[in-house]
Amino acid sequence: MSLGFSRRDARFCGMGQQPGVILLVLLMFFSAIGMRLVWMQLLHGAENRVAADENRIRLMPRSPIRGRLLDRKGRVLASSKLTYTLFIEPRLVTDEQWPALRDRLAGLMQLDPKGLDQARERGTGKDGYRIPLVNGLQPEQVLRFQEQNLDLPGASVDMDILRFYPHGMLASHTLGYTQPITEDEYEVLIDKGYKIRDRIGRIGVEAAYESHLRGKWGGQMLEVNANGEVQRYLGDRPSKAGKDLTLTIDLDLQRAAEKALADKVGGAIVAMNPTTGAILAMASKPNFDPNFFSKLITTQQEYDALFKSPNKPLFSRAMNAYNPGSTWKVVTGMAGMESGKFPAGTKLQTMGCITYGGHCFPDHNGAGFGTIGYEDALRFSSNTFFYQVGVGVGSRELYKAAKLLGFDGPSGVEIGYEESPGLVGNEDWANEGRGWAEPGTTPWIPEDMASASIGQSIVEITPLQLARAYSVFANGGYLGTPHLADQGQDWTAPPLRTKVDIKPSTLATIRAGLRKVVADGTGYGLNDPALSDRVRLLGFVSDDELNALYEHAALYVHPSLYEGFGLTILEAMRGGAPVITSNTSSLPEVAGDGALLVNPTDIDEIASAIIQVCSDPGFASALAQRGRERAETFSWHRAAEETVAVYRKALNA
Repeated sequence: MSLGFSRRDARFCGMGQQPGVILLVLLMFFSAIGMRLVWMQLLHGAENRVAADENRIRLMPRSPIRGRLLDRKGRVLASSKLTYTLFIEPRLVTDEQWPALRDRLAGLMQLDPKGLDQARERGTGKDGYRIPLVNGLQPEQVLRFQEQNLDLPGASVDMDILRFYPHGMLASHTLGYTQPITEDEYEVLIDKGYKIRDRIGRIGVEAAYESHLRGKWGGQMLEVNANGEVQRYLGDRPSKAGKDLTLTIDLDLQRAAEKALADKVGGAIVAMNPTTGAILAMASKPNFDPNFFSKLITTQQEYDALFKSPNKPLFSRAMNAYNPGSTWKVVTGMAGMESGKFPAGTKLQTMGCITYGGHCFPDHNGAGFGTIGYEDALRFSSNTFFYQVGVGVGSRELYKAAKLLGFDGPSGVEIGYEESPGLVGNEDWANEGRGWAEPGTTPWIPEDMASASIGQSIVEITPLQLARAYSVFANGGYLGTPHLADQGQDWTAPPLRTKVDIKPSTLATIRAGLRKVVADGTGYGLNDPALSDRVRLLGFVSDDELNALYEHAALYVHPSLYEGFGLTILEAMRGGAPVITSNTSSLPEVAGDGALLVNPTDIDEIASAIIQVCSDPGFASALAQRGRERAETFSWHRAAEETVAVYRKALNA
């Protein structure tokens, strides 16, 4: 028996099993789909529905109303105002349709057609749906648009909210301002709910209380298709307004402080409740108008005029450190009494001049005030009294007293990120290099201690720090925390207010002395209206203003006791002013024959020199000419060359 197997038979081999295989494959396929659906709908259904809605629904952002800033009596210091902007929706306006719409908008709202073209060409706005054409529309323009908006398809007018400061420059450094966030900032702030069109507080209270004031965004909800095209309007999501903030600032006191600085080139005033630390007024001159930053369109020239001004109007003088001068003498007095070396009952002989390190440091009246104690030393502001106390106790005791009063460190005010910590120089600081030199190369010298005793040279503090320190003597010995908003806190409780470790006798003596200052001492004289007619305290002046002052000055008098070089007299001589300066330290070498030299401790000699220059125009002119010629012999280039020459000589030796 033979068996055969043909090709035809081979083609049909296994066909009986094929339906089963196909069915198995189909079952596996649909099972996979089913499991995927189960995974999507049951396990991640809510998450996927949210994602789908996010892909389908868009929010046209609408900014929130920022919380108001109020003074302590509820009067408005900063609020918000509405502004209107004209938009077009590019998906609804083709290139062919645009010219007709542009001309209608220009004629209806009295707009420049070329400006509309340029705005459209700049492209889609940051929200992705609209192009802003014109900002800051007037009410009549908005009304005309609303009357005809049905015949203006693709165009819309929407409102925005901008910061408004009703009192202009008043308290500008304290309040601060808001400004749009940058693209770099947006990358960081997006997780905190900020939008690309958002504004943020830059300085002052606006920055310190940003989270309290800003609110939350809302807007129009739109349904879009896969291409991002708007299908229908779904409604509004209301924005949430920021919270109002009541400040400690008193509007009336702030106005008084600003008025006191009105005729000054520069300066600062801080008024503080000594018990609570509440800041009632804080003014700085020059200042600026924070409404400038609420403008929707600002040119680069306008920005440069503000940010690059030599007067630095954005710079808060109340928060920056300066030499305090005689206001520092309470610290020296405290150091003397607390150390035990110069107790409260100490009497010292004052004199015209005391020599330290080979230099004579004078009293301001040139003669001294006889034998006096602390109270009269403060009353008369005697330099030689406090020289003796400061030098006698040394720099470490002075620094210790300064630290107890809150100096050489932050005050704790909310806007402290803008505050200079100040400087109270001492032996340890000098031995460490004074902040700029190698340790051991800048030793403490007697002249340093004498200068530090009366708040000069190596002592720099802020007006805010000074107000805080004086509060200690006013409130009975407590160091508080300056603040601009109460925020429901008890500012008289620790750690916001602490007891200063000071003897009752020290506190009583300084308080009595300060009363004498304003009753019949140096403080009383400053209130004499006649004095203001004869003396002008210029404070900070710009380089241009300084050059103008030198050029038109009858003379420049610089009776300094000690100068390492004397750069200021070179400035005056180069500016064309006749110069009178001291015959001590480096000044004769620098001045040469370009200045009239006098004994800085001899009032009569100084007066005679002034009379000589002012009464003889020919002599004054000749002196000014010699000064210009002398100043021309000095230059930074020449100084660099001579310094290099010294180094070369030393290296070749």
